[in-house]
Amino acid sequence: MKVLVTGSAGHLGEALVRTLRERGDEVVALDVLESPFTTRRGSIVDPDVARDAVRGVDAVLHAATLHKPHVATHPKRAFVDVNVTGTLNLLEAAAEAGVRAFVYTSTTSTYGRALSPPAGRPAAWITEDVRPVVRNVYGATKVAAEDLCELAHLERGMPTLVLRTSRFFPEPDDAAERREAYDPANLYVNELLYRRADLEDVVTAHLCALERAATIGFGRYIVSATTPFAREDLDELGREAPAVVARHVPEYRDLYARLGWTMLPTLDRVYVNERARGDLGWTPRFDFRSTLARLAAGEDHRSALARAVGSKGYHR
Repeated sequence: MKVLVTGSAGHLGEALVRTLRERGDEVVALDVLESPFTTRRGSIVDPDVARDAVRGVDAVLHAATLHKPHVATHPKRAFVDVNVTGTLNLLEAAAEAGVRAFVYTSTTSTYGRALSPPAGRPAAWITEDVRPVVRNVYGATKVAAEDLCELAHLERGMPTLVLRTSRFFPEPDDAAERREAYDPANLYVNELLYRRADLEDVVTAHLCALERAATIGFGRYIVSATTPFAREDLDELGREAPAVVARHVPEYRDLYARLGWTMLPTLDRVYVNERARGDLGWTPRFDFRSTLARLAAGEDHRSALARAVGSKGYHR
């Protein structure tokens, strides 16, 4: 299979290129930045670049984007140019070229304000049926791009799947109070309970989406670590999360005590990946419980792929 990967210099883009090459696929790796995993430089904002990049490919994994951290450094117009116009350019070029599968990397940030109930209220149970409530230009442009993906399927018949990924990068939390209160690894593992995925699992979700796109046609899917929680836990999670975690994963307390770690006092949301596991045939390997087992055995909390890609930052 010949696959175009956009955003090849980024966390996910590099991980996709690494994995596709290892399994023997031919990869066209596009980014505005040079990197060992970029074979073609250019911006999807230029429709000629998009047309040239999709020529002769069987499938597209579209991971290029401006991210939430760029909200502080880039004008709104840049988000529209890259996330909306760039995606439209790529969709139109891919449909015209007869691409057989198009997978768009979106984000759980599309849910916006729906993710943050008032303090003391039950945590939000986030499935694909929750309506996004705009918070910032990043989320707004990703929703718009998702809608363009759906339109490309409706009008052109191109199999197009949208993956709403949760946090998978190792960079410090953008909330200063969390950065200051928790060891980075401690916070990373806590987040596997409700709002994070390991990079390897995000990659396998994309590969599963490639395989199922023609059968599904169009769909939106949450890609996050499998949570141990159920709906009936939501009220207590919003008030006393450690007690809920201890009921579901009791071994966490002794291990956290040994590591000098602490659990988050409350959780405001829970991402539910059930639809992605069912429709895509996706089997994520990294969740809170399995990560505790690796830590107890003296292993790293991240996959080998996540460690290989490492930290990149967002403002090069």
